[in-house]
Amino acid sequence: MRLSLSALTAVALMAGAGLAQAADFTLTSPDIAEGKVLSVAQVAHGFGCSGEGKSPALSWSGAPEGTKSFVVTAYDPDAPTGSGFWHWVMFNIPASVTSLPGGITPDAGAPAGAVQSKADAGYPAFVGACPPPGQTHRYIFTVTALKADKLDLDQNASGAMVGFMAGMNALGKASITATYGQ
Repeated sequence: MRLSLSALTAVALMAGAGLAQAADFTLTSPDIAEGKVLSVAQVAHGFGCSGEGKSPALSWSGAPEGTKSFVVTAYDPDAPTGSGFWHWVMFNIPASVTSLPGGITPDAGAPAGAVQSKADAGYPAFVGACPPPGQTHRYIFTVTALKADKLDLDQNASGAMVGFMAGMNALGKASITATYGQ
């Protein structure tokens, strides 16, 4: 199959428009910053760490057109598990929501309709950073814009399952990667 120069140009422009739109989708936080070390507020209170275990405040803007809901995750790809470690999983966040307050608990602070599912520690809440002694890990906080109103999952869904369903419905992602070591 041969495409004309004008057809190739149209395809390139459409792809470029999608990339430009994705580039406009940004995640910010007063509590965490790209490439910076997490504060004691986002370090676990348990598992051998003595932090505060508070979820960071997050804000996002520039979501792709057609966004119907959001997923927010915090993931450590460096955890010595063979599959990383999900520190926070929240989904079915309405499209009208563009921020989360810091310090969300299992019982308070999450937007109406949102579901916090079990992080890898076994409970539905933010789990602070706590890498093994002598290691520094990356913590990737991501908001994913979805074309679906909601994911048909509940608070028992694993981070991997939410990640899979989010990936199947993603319109765009925005992330902040921070670090922490002991």
